Amino acid sequence: MTRWYVKELSKLTHVSVQTLHYYDKIALLKPSLRLDNGYRLYSEPDLLKLQQILALKFFGFDLFQIKSLLTNNADVLDHFLVQSQLLQKKAATLIEASNTLQNIIAECRTDKSVPWKTIIKSIEVYQMTQQLEQSWVKEIFTPNELKQYADFQSELHAHPEQKAKIQKNLEDLVEQMHANITCDPKSDISINIAKNYMHQINELYGKKYAHLRTKKFEKGFGEGKGLEESGGLTPEIMVWLEKAMDAYWRQRLYNILAQVGKATDANVLNNWNQALDDMYGEDVDRKTDLIKMALTDVTISQAAKKWLKTL
Repeated sequence: MTRWYVKELSKLTHVSVQTLHYYDKIALLKPSLRLDNGYRLYSEPDLLKLQQILALKFFGFDLFQIKSLLTNNADVLDHFLVQSQLLQKKAATLIEASNTLQNIIAECRTDKSVPWKTIIKSIEVYQMTQQLEQSWVKEIFTPNELKQYADFQSELHAHPEQKAKIQKNLEDLVEQMHANITCDPKSDISINIAKNYMHQINELYGKKYAHLRTKKFEKGFGEGKGLEESGGLTPEIMVWLEKAMDAYWRQRLYNILAQVGKATDANVLNNWNQALDDMYGEDVDRKTDLIKMALTDVTISQAAKKWLKTL
């Protein structure tokens, strides 16, 4: 059986003598043979163990993990699976960082200035996206929508006073919902609460993120997900609120269409576009579907339908 002194093993494996001494000190790799003169020799099993240590280091395991894996007869394959998933996440992080740098380089080639605010915001958005991937919203948003939601959250953090004010208003409105839950959702008081709630939500999300707002309410709160962060909404309140909001939108849209032929086309168009923006933001498909539904509604006048066909 071949044996090596520490310097010989260092030369064979390209691991420094200092590193081998350190492995000996922490009991990760101790020479298994000792001569009468006190010199220690490494055996072939020691060499195999060192090669295992180097392989595990290559895969990103730290020395503490390596020692545990090699001394406790752990199921290495299970650890390999976990480490593989960790490395994939790290790789995605590096790719994201590289893409961000490429975009920044492309944007500032002309004046050579470094847009630190953009860099810091990009990092914040990425970190927020990582956090969101562990939350309930991952269940309802696509990966692209999740990044948009992170952008939205980042912008909110930049305006804490506005965010706090709107959230306080929303909480007050939710209290009103609890107080009036026995009222008919189609009643004036219910419609007014829905109107004010919708106004505050639109103030929060804006036209840019209205599609995220809609999906969060329909696929999230509407299905009982994430209600703990909704400021007091409950499944029962959501059922009432959805009916009240439907009544509010119907009343608002019908009132606009009732003005066709009475008010100027420009005024009607402005009110109609504003209403659809409030409902769906920049979601053109939903706006188109709403117009198609209106054209089949028997309660809408022929004049209004004719006007809708011009849009």
